[in-house]
This record gives sequence, C-alpha cells and structure tokens, in this order.
Amino acid sequence: MATPEEQIAVQLLSSKSLPVSAAWLNSFVASTAHQRNVPLSALTQTALFRILASDFRDSLSTRTSSSLLPVDTSDPKVQQRQLQGSIPVQVLDIDAIGSSLWSQVEAIERVERGEAIRGREIVRTINVGEDAEQAADGTGGNNTPASAQPETGNSNGPHRLVIQDAAGTKAVALELKRVNGIALGKLPIGAKLLLRNPTVARGMVLLTPESVSLLGGKLDSLDQTWREGRKERLIARITEMQGEQSA
Repeated sequence: MATPEEQIAVQLLSSKSLPVSAAWLNSFVASTAHQRNVPLSALTQTALFRILASDFRDSLSTRTSSSLLPVDTSDPKVQQRQLQGSIPVQVLDIDAIGSSLWSQVEAIERVERGEAIRGREIVRTINVGEDAEQAADGTGGNNTPASAQPETGNSNGPHRLVIQDAAGTKAVALELKRVNGIALGKLPIGAKLLLRNPTVARGMVLLTPESVSLLGGKLDSLDQTWREGRKERLIARITEMQGEQSA
C-alpha cells in the first residue's frame, strides 16, 4: 500500500503538475504526525498551501528535466523555440513596461498619501499604507470602492517578470497577451506560476493565457522587501537614464 507521502506526491503531480521533493514531503508528513485521523484530501490541501508559500528550490524535485527551464533559456541567440512540458516557477520581480517610470513612482506616492484614482478624479482613502492587493480587490479595511482603486493594483501591462524554477534557473518572462491576475499590486513576489509548453524567443519566455496558469502563493519576506524598495529602484533607473541622455 502506498504511503501518505507517495499518495500526496501523486495527487499534487496529477492535479497541479508539482513534482514535490521526497525530502520535503517526508518532513511535512512528520510535522503533521500529531494530527490523527486527518483525511488524506485535507492533508494534501495543507501540503499544497505550504508548497505555494515555500521557496520552490526547497519544496520541489529537480529530477525531471521537463519540469525545469533549460539552463540556456536566456540565450538571446536562439531566435525561437517551444519548451515541452509543465514547468512550475516562482516570480522574483514584476514590472509594468507599458507604464512610464515616472507614472509608476507617482502611483506609489499617491498610495503613500492615501489617495486613489476614480476615473480622472483623485479621491481620498482612510487608511494610508493599506496593502495594495487588498485595495485592488475591494477587501481592504478602508471601505474604498472598487471603482476607486490605487493604480498600483490596476496596471494594464504588458508586464515583464523575472521567474525562477526549482533548480534556481532564472529567466525573463514577457506578457505577450493579457494574462488575468498578472498586475502590479495583484501578483506578489514569490507567487507561483505553471508554464505549459511555453514559447521562448530571444531569451524571453512569452506569456499568454494558454501558456501560463496562476497557482497562487507568495514569499512574504521577499514580497515585503520588494515593495519597500520599489520606489527607490524606479528613481534609480530614472536617474541612470537621465545620466545616459546627458552624457
């Protein structure tokens, strides 16, 4: 008879295309040993929740090459190729390349001042510093209507992402067609994506609704650090561009 670890591994691979590490699963099952008579389905859901909140480099197996990005994914000399298989990755960075750097800085500053955009009107919110993701979906505690969202949660894209697989291979991903859920303030750092037979062109993974699914999750520490330093990074890029233009 299959062990709980084996059953959970099979279920997560078949339903979510997540090749979970045997060592991670052993540790997880051992940590839940005190919970008696827990249904396997509930245990599997708990495992999925923890995996989505983990670093894929710790929780997923790297034994199957088809579940990993090729090490030369970022090679710009390769004009185009299609990867085969389902590849789980995590998001390390996101940028709205369809918006100017200054407009992104101004959007951040509006949120800092407790302001939001409704049409062409700037309205005042109550809780300054509220999480942009909460404000974007209308679940925040400031009673701001969905029609008056901070712009950071409503970026139209296209978006540029930095992604990473279970082996630590990083790549740039570009939103070729609008993908629901990919937006500043909505997609946290550490969020998990599943790439399905994606196309890679000139070193960039091309994202379309057909080639990517959002699994959820995030890495709290990385997400907080990214948010806190984003304004400074944008200003540094603006300063660098101005220096290049004046050179």
